[in-house]
Amino acid sequence: MKVTTCRVHVAQQQDVHLTVTESRQHELSPDSNLPVQLLTIRVASTNPAVQAFDIWLNSTEYGELCEKLRAPIRRAAHVVIHQSLGDLFLETFASLVEVNPAYSVPSSQELEACIGCMQTRASVKLVKTCQEAATGECQQCYCRPMWCLTCMGKWFASRQDPLRPDTWLASRVPCPTCRARFCILDVCTVR
Repeated sequence: MKVTTCRVHVAQQQDVHLTVTESRQHELSPDSNLPVQLLTIRVASTNPAVQAFDIWLNSTEYGELCEKLRAPIRRAAHVVIHQSLGDLFLETFASLVEVNPAYSVPSSQELEACIGCMQTRASVKLVKTCQEAATGECQQCYCRPMWCLTCMGKWFASRQDPLRPDTWLASRVPCPTCRARFCILDVCTVR
């Protein structure tokens, strides 16, 4: 059921086909200072007397909706659904690391598999780029590139206070290997 100012849309659950047609990323939700993803779900009935309509849903509530429905929700191929704050953080982490300076691997050094997932090649190196060498809380890490971007992002997120997600991007965490403190500005992609 969907209620608007001028109309009430009703469709029986056994007669509908639900499709996630679009997802929109918003930097801040009205309820909190966190990013939010809104999904557009098309409700189309097999009953010709019922007109199709769209509903909007916060992606964090998508799992709950799926549990309450008897029919599956289809998804357009281009739509990516972030169901958790961690998913949103990993996407933001990756986009911020992309704009950091790249690290050039010496020709004598060969990149190995990521020691976090062992599925992909190591793709990031911690290099203190946020401030001058001897200033600030961040420290220079001397480890070779051993982690992929996703695993480093998961490590960074795992060290955050879950009750304070608004502080995650500005925080500093220890290197998973040598414990040198770093921030997002110190994570460099390897080339």
